[in-house]
Amino acid sequence: MLTLINFASFAQDDEFSMVRKKIESIGLGVEAIADAPVEGLLQVTTERGLFYISEDGKYLLQARIFNVEEGMRNETELALGKLRLEGVEELSDSVIEFKAKNEKHVVHVFTDTTCGYCRKLHNEIGQYNDEGITVRYLAFPRAGLNTDNHQELVSVWCANNPQKAMTDAKSGDSVQTKTCDNQVAEHYQLGQKLGVTGTPAIILPSGMLVPGYQPANILAEALNRSR
Repeated sequence: MLTLINFASFAQDDEFSMVRKKIESIGLGVEAIADAPVEGLLQVTTERGLFYISEDGKYLLQARIFNVEEGMRNETELALGKLRLEGVEELSDSVIEFKAKNEKHVVHVFTDTTCGYCRKLHNEIGQYNDEGITVRYLAFPRAGLNTDNHQELVSVWCANNPQKAMTDAKSGDSVQTKTCDNQVAEHYQLGQKLGVTGTPAIILPSGMLVPGYQPANILAEALNRSR
């Protein structure tokens, strides 16, 4: 079980202060440090994802840890899954939802209006809903923040009818440029933290991240098996 290290104690502990400073010196904002499943390593949650670092701060690793004695359980994926579910829950009030009438599953999808497979998925949104899958969209502008791509997603999220604006944008139709208080940047930053590198990226109810487009029936089968 992971034990969180309180940063307040760092001021009195030069060793851990040094570790944190080393991580931040290479441009990684530290959010939390915990004991790693492997002795001699610390698990570090940063704004750019999950890392491991030696206790002396000398070696930084981006890796997967498997527990051989527990059937090759992926300890890293378990930690990431928890982070993903916590992250999307924090932003749950700012998603654009396409709700299934007979809801069986809820998935979160990092999406972009210019992505071909995002458009394909959205063109089939009725099929996902028919399979009992509610889709909650989070924004992930592939071109980055402060770009035309970012502004288009802001316009979608700020539209009077965001669902229609999403459909229009993904159909290639123009969307009225709008601004408002929005969390598109927070969505993008969360995606980077959770390891999203492309769109669509689907987060399952288990916390598992599935990169790329999945046909509705295939996704439904996988979700039904995991219930």
